[in-house]
Amino acid sequence: MKKILVANRGEIALRIMRSAREMGINTVAVYSEADRNALHVRYADEAVCIGPAASSQSYLLGDKIIDACKLTGAEGVHPGYGFLSENAAFARQVKQAGLVLIGPSPEAMEIMGNKLSAKAAALKFNIPMVPGTDEAIKDIPLAQKRAVEIGFPILIKAAAGGGGKGMRIVEKAGDFIEQMNLAVSEATSAFGDGSVFIERYVSSPRHIEIQVIGDSHGNIVHLFERDCSVQRRHQKVVEEAPSSVLSPELREKMGRSAVDAARACNYTGAGTVEFILDENLDFFFLEMNTRLQVEHPVTEMITGIDLVKEQIRIARGEKLSFTQEDIEINGHAIEVRVYAEDPANNFLPDIGTLQTYKTPKGPGVRVDDGFEQGMEIPIYYDPMIAKLITHGKDRREAIERMIRAIDEYTITGIQTTLGFGKYVMQHPAFVSGDFDTHFVSKYFTPAALVNANEEEAMIAAIIAANFLKSRSNPAAPSNDVASSSSWKKNRTEY
Repeated sequence: MKKILVANRGEIALRIMRSAREMGINTVAVYSEADRNALHVRYADEAVCIGPAASSQSYLLGDKIIDACKLTGAEGVHPGYGFLSENAAFARQVKQAGLVLIGPSPEAMEIMGNKLSAKAAALKFNIPMVPGTDEAIKDIPLAQKRAVEIGFPILIKAAAGGGGKGMRIVEKAGDFIEQMNLAVSEATSAFGDGSVFIERYVSSPRHIEIQVIGDSHGNIVHLFERDCSVQRRHQKVVEEAPSSVLSPELREKMGRSAVDAARACNYTGAGTVEFILDENLDFFFLEMNTRLQVEHPVTEMITGIDLVKEQIRIARGEKLSFTQEDIEINGHAIEVRVYAEDPANNFLPDIGTLQTYKTPKGPGVRVDDGFEQGMEIPIYYDPMIAKLITHGKDRREAIERMIRAIDEYTITGIQTTLGFGKYVMQHPAFVSGDFDTHFVSKYFTPAALVNANEEEAMIAAIIAANFLKSRSNPAAPSNDVASSSSWKKNRTEY
């Protein structure tokens, strides 16, 4: 392939294009009318407008993407994540058009795209499962009886879904029928498929995922784990690699299970096998994501492997450029997702103009973004502005580097989750590694951010007052800046 079309937008489109350029491959951007001046459009060698702002009229229209390939002569399509990245019908459409999808087969997407068929595939390799039902629930009284056998609390889950939709926790048998009906209704509305199943609710889980990658020659390897337990609304906001709680033996065992899950659907390309880890460090298969993950940079940072380049090579029919024995963990990496959201207001999305936008730099800092100063945050798409990634020789250095990077990241004009990211990095539970997916509900309150902002504002006011006083009376010594614990920076100016 000498030219590929990136069927996505924002930071992931730019990230894919940069790797392609390093490989000498030309790129084609597609864009909606809202993204006409977006960075990925300016970066690509060619760009094609595919429709109005709404994704349902642009980025989700496979026909328009195929037409853009034909117009520009693109030979392959990289879907990134989101939009059409896990759409089996689009994957077939690409193949039928004589193009190459830089991703897995439609069949693999179908097997792993439904949680029940994914569980069935994983069971062939005896991968541990949370106790529950293996089929969609058709008889609610029978399902209620099974729930009693499993033991409450139980979790009702949509077979076709994700992101917490169609998911209900049931604490006691008397609530089962009501919660079942609500879950089915929500699943039908969100996914057009009301199929649900039940499983035992793990009360204090860690969310551990394993990066896998396979070629068309039968080679599948794993690239260790990512801990994605800090979440809001069942969606990840902080990820790290490796996990702070996995022993080498458990890491190897989970890695083997992840590779087996990929073999169960003849997987090619990059994918992620997700597990939950309970308080006893027992792990259970959750699902498989048949695409590149948002948090893939932390894996790249600890392995030195460019996952996008490997995806492209595999799509060209090449073998993996490394074996399992070649891969080692180098240091520790953390990713904080920077959203245009207000953490003090239940993480509600915020829109506006990036009046100031300055990214952090320096050793071990990576920023994957798709914006620059003066640009507007559109209301039509996911509110993520950037991914801030740090790498250190160990977890402590990665955390310290993240705090420094957050302090250097300057965004004004909108509310962001940067302050929340710093809160997580400094919280004793995160620093110790003793946390689970309930971190936000257990520890975070809007008041915590308000207090932190007020403290930093007070420090800034003291610095400003001291500076003005020294300007008006340069000969007088200054003792105004207190040496209290709130003084964040000890510095000497010359």
